[in-house]
Amino acid sequence: QRQMCIRDRFSDHMVLQREKNIVVFGIGEVGAIITVSIPERKLYASTTVKEDGSWRLQFPPQPAGTGLSLFAKDSHTEIHFQDVAIGEVWLAGGQSNMEFPVKNAVNGKLELSRCERSRVRYYHVQRSGVMHAAYFQNERKNRWQMPNPTNVAEWSAVAYLAAKELSQKLGVVVGVIGCNYTGTSASCWVPSADLTGHTALHPYWAAYLSACRGKTDAEMAADYAAYLAYQNAWEKRMTACYQENPKIKWNQVLERCGENRYPGPMGSRNPLRPCGLYKTMLSRVMPYTLRGFWYYQGENDDNRPDSYAQLLTVLINRWRKDWGDETMPFLIVQLPMFSYEGEESRTNWAELREAQMQVFRTLRNTGLAVTMDCGEYNNMHPADKRTVAHRLALQALYRVYRAIPAIDAEAPYCKNAYASGGAYILQFSQPVVAKDGEAAVFELAGTDGVYYPAVAEFRDNFVRLTSPNVRIPVSMRYAWRNWCDVGVYGKNGIPVASFRMPK
Repeated sequence: QRQMCIRDRFSDHMVLQREKNIVVFGIGEVGAIITVSIPERKLYASTTVKEDGSWRLQFPPQPAGTGLSLFAKDSHTEIHFQDVAIGEVWLAGGQSNMEFPVKNAVNGKLELSRCERSRVRYYHVQRSGVMHAAYFQNERKNRWQMPNPTNVAEWSAVAYLAAKELSQKLGVVVGVIGCNYTGTSASCWVPSADLTGHTALHPYWAAYLSACRGKTDAEMAADYAAYLAYQNAWEKRMTACYQENPKIKWNQVLERCGENRYPGPMGSRNPLRPCGLYKTMLSRVMPYTLRGFWYYQGENDDNRPDSYAQLLTVLINRWRKDWGDETMPFLIVQLPMFSYEGEESRTNWAELREAQMQVFRTLRNTGLAVTMDCGEYNNMHPADKRTVAHRLALQALYRVYRAIPAIDAEAPYCKNAYASGGAYILQFSQPVVAKDGEAAVFELAGTDGVYYPAVAEFRDNFVRLTSPNVRIPVSMRYAWRNWCDVGVYGKNGIPVASFRMPK
């Protein structure tokens, strides 16, 4: 006999999505009748456990509310959940900047001191790259968390602050499902068929197969265990270096601590392998009813910016398909300015930002939170998450809830560009200004393709570019570097993202 189980995604304090069909699912004895109810709403539904041991049912759309209960039972077992809320539910996906906790964020202590007044609840998807012996035991212990200083300290700062702002504006409980893992490529969050099915994405899967070739699973497990032992000791030495001298250079750290072997040998045990976390994390919360997805990722795909638009498009389509909603909102955090020392003039992050913009412009029901001015030099994990969260919340309020006008939420973008009389004219979607008189990082090139700094003249929605070195301009680019000044903003305070014309 297989005991009836309603997966841990359903627990006391859970948040169910309002105004959409509410899916409830779990496992049980084949052929058993499962009945689920929310008595306060007079909702009752039943289904039969399928041959694979799974069951699934749904309730019709409901308005927001709190103080509800949910019962699930078969002929042997009854489970009772209390303090159930119906509100808004978002899945917060991505890598380390989405994972970045409230306790480490700017004003984190202040947020923790007043978090219990928020109407945000949080569910952590178990962070695991492999389904080892303890995986399912740990998963069964997982629960929805209420906001208190101990809990919120570990929540995603971006997701918590965005959810808090939404809750205040919408007047409902907002639930966040945190499904993120540091250091991940977008290729970690899709099944292998999505990589092998698109020519541009073959290198992700081919590199993994090449790394695994000739190795048994046991050998890969031993290799990764040895790496963990080494790396844990290395990170202790590294931490000691920075405690002794916070301004120490990276090459000095390596000289003192030895080789940094992160992310370890690729193989069946490495959580950063392609398609791994799709199985061990994302699939575990399918198809919990959501309003949509928040996604902050891309840093670990900066080595393949040319294929990132295809990869992100595949990911969005896959997630929507898995949740059974091709129109599910997908809101993207665009990468900010960032560079390690000596890499300022590289352009791979600008190219990746362009890819994110391309997906936003071509795929319906997406949004883009432009965060050009939220980066920190030489630090991939900037601590100011409030600005990022606010712009993500603005995207949700405008694009999903229609609660604010576009002008309050959207970054200015170049909608038209043309050469005229030795100048290059840009027409933006809204009036733009050079912040505090800073020199805007515009460049012009002629037929030789060599770029020179340009002088920018601003007038409402238009910017006129000229350069004494370019008599007949044929192309331009703005902030086309990993790190430079962010000088041009809309009157709404949101910066223009790096771009080039024509692409």
